[in-house]
Amino acid sequence: MGEKNLELYRIVSTAIIHKDGRFLITKRSLNKKAFPGKWTVPGGGLEPNDYINTPPTTESDNVWYRVLENNLRREILEEVGVEMGKIDYLLDLVFIRPDNIHVLTLSFYTPWKSGEVKLNDENIDFAWISVNQIRDYDLIGGIEEEIIMVDKILKGEDPSVVKI
Repeated sequence: MGEKNLELYRIVSTAIIHKDGRFLITKRSLNKKAFPGKWTVPGGGLEPNDYINTPPTTESDNVWYRVLENNLRREILEEVGVEMGKIDYLLDLVFIRPDNIHVLTLSFYTPWKSGEVKLNDENIDFAWISVNQIRDYDLIGGIEEEIIMVDKILKGEDPSVVKI
């Protein structure tokens, strides 16, 4: 194999936030390492500070529960200023960044709960789009399919049948 740290991954979670039949997408800052200037859904990376400075969940040392959910809620609030409702798992994927960092992405979907979109410096624009508007945006590969899957789930249809 030859590569160092192959068992190490950057862990990232994303949220497909839906509201009134529309989905929140953001345009990534031009200085991002991966996919600069592309449209995506909000999310962010898991960091040790998301749990290490909080008491463990159980009496056992070094065990924390709901770390990813808490991280995702924090990231969404920081990045786009909105709160989410119940978070549901959609899928996972792996990609390799241009700097050769392997990234495990866990994709979730959730209803918008409250707040107006206010971007931080990680994104330069946002839009609430319908499925019919997906092709109007230069989305990161796979995001289109994920949004369509969530739209099908919300309509009670089979999400595994995605036609692009």
